[in-house]
Amino acid sequence: MLTNAPHTKPAATAPPLQLKRRLLTSDITAGTFKDFVKQVFWLSEHKQSSYVCFANVHMLVEAYRDRDFNQILNNADVACPDGGPLSRLMKLLYGEQQDRVAGMDLLPALLQEAEARGKSVYFYGSTDEVLEAVVKTARQKHPNLTIAGHYSPPFRKLTHIEDTAIVNMINEANPDLVFVALGCPKQERWMAEHKGKVNACMLGVGQAYMTFAGLEKRLPKWARDLSLEWAYRLVQEPRRLWKRYLVTNSMFVALTLKLLANRALGRSSGKQSLG
Repeated sequence: MLTNAPHTKPAATAPPLQLKRRLLTSDITAGTFKDFVKQVFWLSEHKQSSYVCFANVHMLVEAYRDRDFNQILNNADVACPDGGPLSRLMKLLYGEQQDRVAGMDLLPALLQEAEARGKSVYFYGSTDEVLEAVVKTARQKHPNLTIAGHYSPPFRKLTHIEDTAIVNMINEANPDLVFVALGCPKQERWMAEHKGKVNACMLGVGQAYMTFAGLEKRLPKWARDLSLEWAYRLVQEPRRLWKRYLVTNSMFVALTLKLLANRALGRSSGKQSLG
């Protein structure tokens, strides 16, 4: 039965993921895909409030260009290597295999695990139509999953009263996980601002709602392995995305080459433990 009582936190145990790797100016969590799933539920069970980011090339470059946003990414409890270029760069720099942990893959895996563990979820963001499709799909695929609620906020800056009401609504639903789809960087800023307010593990899954609900097709695995998602999205929204990809992809390549050159000269960064 769903109650409004706060989650009972068990005695502290070691988290499955304990290492972050520095890529450009950002700290990205390292580990296997399965351990990322375990880490999310560890956060839910051991921390009153936490948030998870999914870093791709665009986010990494935005963090490089924006110090405040970089702090948000570095303060995340988990920063998943969502993009293929990130996981490959981590392997190249640190010599260890790194799984790609995309929101489009982790969302369905977490819903399946939440159903098995008896945990509840909440869907926040996007439009009412998309949320209805997400909830419908989740109920079809996971009939025993507890969906604590869903809400599409207005597409404008919220007043303090509105924001407080939304936080209270989510906390009264008492979910274990809150999936957030507001787009980058809005969803990351929202999660950082609401850490300590929303009593759950928040995950900025972005476009994962669309593919999970079948509203957008996903590229076949061979194309994803070649990191061609950006090209696919560019074809879908050329006017909105051409400048973003031209600038961010080019900048990422230039910064990566500079990083590799510095590393060859013995100025590479080392390991950083998860704080």
